[in-house]
Amino acid sequence: MFGPAGRRRSGRRFESWAGLRVNKSMSATKSAGERRDASPGPVDPAGGTPAAGTPVFRRIARYTQVGRLSGLYLWVAVIVFFAIEIPETFLTQTTVQGIIGNQAVTVIVATGALIALTSGCFDLSVGQNLGMSAVFLGWFSVNAHLSPGIAIVLTLLIGAAVGAVNAILVVVIGIDSFIVTLGMSSVLFAITQIVSDQHYIGPLPKALQDFTNWQQWGLSGYDYYAIACAIICWMVLEHTAAGRRSAATGANKAAARLVGIATGRHQAIGLIACATLAGFAGILVAGKVGTISPTIGPEYLLPAYAACFLSATQLKPGRFNVWGMVLALFLLGTGATGLQLLGGQGWVGDMFTGVALIIAVGFAVVTQRRRKSA
Repeated sequence: MFGPAGRRRSGRRFESWAGLRVNKSMSATKSAGERRDASPGPVDPAGGTPAAGTPVFRRIARYTQVGRLSGLYLWVAVIVFFAIEIPETFLTQTTVQGIIGNQAVTVIVATGALIALTSGCFDLSVGQNLGMSAVFLGWFSVNAHLSPGIAIVLTLLIGAAVGAVNAILVVVIGIDSFIVTLGMSSVLFAITQIVSDQHYIGPLPKALQDFTNWQQWGLSGYDYYAIACAIICWMVLEHTAAGRRSAATGANKAAARLVGIATGRHQAIGLIACATLAGFAGILVAGKVGTISPTIGPEYLLPAYAACFLSATQLKPGRFNVWGMVLALFLLGTGATGLQLLGGQGWVGDMFTGVALIIAVGFAVVTQRRRKSA
């Protein structure tokens, strides 16, 4: 039994048993593979052939990427609609330049708001910060007779100081950013009324107006400033470690803190950057109009935040992103301008913006719930 012959017989029995197990395993694997191959599967995201049981509308949605590009398709549809209805007034160079020019300052405001939102903070004072900055620029240049360069620098510092106060209240003391910036908006409105004495300030010196209104290739200076702000914000948020840490802070502050991210620092930087960009937008508005109203500013708040939240439904669903925000702004601007040219009242723009925001965010919420339940 324990001799060479016994060991050979035992080895043959083991090999036969092992071979049988391997053959059974291979047969089972083959059968399972055949069942998987025979069963209908989902469409290959890389572009494979759709399975026979997949509904047509799902295949179309996957190929056209409606979930990511719905804003782009809607923008094209809005342009086509107004081009057919009012071609003599809508399809003009003046209308195109007007849409671009009207959205340029809002792009800068929305860029700042998006930076704060990415880090998990609201800044509802951004509109009034813009108005206060415009009034201070006018006061520095008209009443105090400071040079344009010094007036611009001081205005930017005042805007950044507002962001620093917001950051201290939110990060150090721990008050919710929604409450802090809502209260700060009222404070800034009071300061604006005091500085302006509730009167228009202006006209601004020609140098300040030239800083904003210079022309190149059919676009104004504030258009180029908006493009530069959007590109810089995109590069920082999407292609730097600081931007990724800021996004992690906004996504889950507790988890980000556990992995060693200085969440408070990123939120403070986001609030200061937002307020500084609001101050810069105030400078551009002041130079653009030449004469500053003490009530200017709050009307930029809703379009900016509408564009930010709409950006989370476009291009990169679920994430605030710069180019989704720019797309949303031009969609809103085109719709509002077209409705006004069609004979709508002055309030039609705000109505269109509010309705578009509610519908888009509601659609995103419903879609997300369906994906989770599927």
